[in-house]
This record gives sequence, C-alpha cells and structure tokens, in this order.
Amino acid sequence: MFICHIKLSRTKFFKGVLAIMAIICMALAGVGIFKMYSSNKEFETFDGNCMPSGEIAYLTDENYTNILKQVHENLETYVGQKICYTGYVYRVADLPENQFVLARDMSLEPTNQTVVVGFLCSLSNASDFDTYSWVKVTGTIEKGNYFGEIPCIAIEQIETVEQPENCIVPPPSENFIQTSVIY
Repeated sequence: MFICHIKLSRTKFFKGVLAIMAIICMALAGVGIFKMYSSNKEFETFDGNCMPSGEIAYLTDENYTNILKQVHENLETYVGQKICYTGYVYRVADLPENQFVLARDMSLEPTNQTVVVGFLCSLSNASDFDTYSWVKVTGTIEKGNYFGEIPCIAIEQIETVEQPENCIVPPPSENFIQTSVIY
C-alpha cells in the first residue's frame, strides 16, 4: 500500500483552477472563430448555379412563401435585395411581353388544392421562355406595378432547369420572423 501526502495551499489551488478555465475558454473561442469563418464561405457559395455572393438570398421551397409574403407586405425594406430562386414561367394575359410571374404552386390545407404564387419578373427577352418552363433566376427586387405597387424582380441571370421533384411549396408560417434582409 502506497500513501502519498500532498500539501496544497488554497492560493495555488485556485490559481491552478483559474489557469485551466482560461485555457478552456481560449480553446472554445478559437473553435467558435474557426466555425464563423468556415461557415461564411459556405453561405457565399451556397449554390454554384447562381452567382456566388454573400449578398444574394437563396429562396428554398421551405422559405419561399414566407419571403414572398414579407416582401409584398414591406416592399420598401427589400428594394435592392438580390435573390435567387427557381420556379416556372407563368403568364397573365394583361402583362407586357417583357414580364412574367416566376411561380410556384402553394398548397392549401386541408383541401389539397393549390394556388399559383410568385414574383413578377422583368426581362427584355422574357418572350424567349415558354409558359410553364422551369427556370432559375438571379435578380434584384424593385418596385413594379400590377394593379398597384408590387415587387418586381429585375432579372440579371436566367437559365432553364429541370422541373423539381416537389413543385409545391407550403403556405407562409405564422412563426416566421421578419428581418430587413432575406437570409
């Protein structure tokens, strides 16, 4: 049997504990800083098919109607914001040839019906894209006019894409929190 007798003063003990805690805090701060810088790069190149930039908001199936609703309700806040999203070309008879609605079908629960929702878009060669063809656009939100002031996406980049597996987007969430920038 081995017995060891250690005499430790309180001040040395607390200094040792404090040093260990300081090392742990510095390690956690280093990990946090590393994750911040590595995650920024992921946001800037989120989708290689659109123009990579930290200033472009990428709309998804999950956030599409939330963002659409907020932009319509608070147009002034979002003018100048660049967005990128996918939808189908939807034409209304009274739109000029350089405009169309980039649309998605939104489900209406519990009736299993859908309605067309989307952003008005302007593009000089809009007539080159067939109605109901699927496209991915990158553009800037501007003020447009269709029976009143509404958001209009000035398209800067457009490409034809395949129709996604899920064409239907959910209705806006009541829990969605509005911000001044789309993320």
